[in-house]
Amino acid sequence: MKVLEINHENALSAHKAADDAGKLLLENLLGPDVFKKASGKITDRIKTFEDACAAVEEDPNDDQFTDGEPDEIAYRKIKVIARALNEGWKPNWNNSNEYKWFPWFYLNNPGFRFVDSYFGCTLADSAGGSRLCFKSEELAKYAGQQFLDLYKDFIA
Repeated sequence: MKVLEINHENALSAHKAADDAGKLLLENLLGPDVFKKASGKITDRIKTFEDACAAVEEDPNDDQFTDGEPDEIAYRKIKVIARALNEGWKPNWNNSNEYKWFPWFYLNNPGFRFVDSYFGCTLADSAGGSRLCFKSEELAKYAGQQFLDLYKDFIA
């Protein structure tokens, strides 16, 4: 018997795009547990860095997340979180009509805090990194609030 390997992200994408018959077929082939994580809001499933790692199949104990300067480690972790929360969405920098959202912070008295989220479109702006932007305002706000300490390590 020939064994086929399927990337988990590809299986989730196929399941999401499939009609009811296709979903049933995939669940029968791969088991329903493979797709249980895919249901519900992403913000309900990603509460920690470890949740984000599980969603994108990263090892949270990998050296890249433990070795280096605190800002470098935080950057790598935030990239994983953004990838997980965006669920495969990648910004199209050639599309000036597509908003790319990112959290916005203040670093002053009374300290580091989340303020709001903003978007970038056709402006050249150094406020938000391309790997750290989100597909929606809701996700940018969620990331800024839920992972405030990581953003503080990255920015402050």
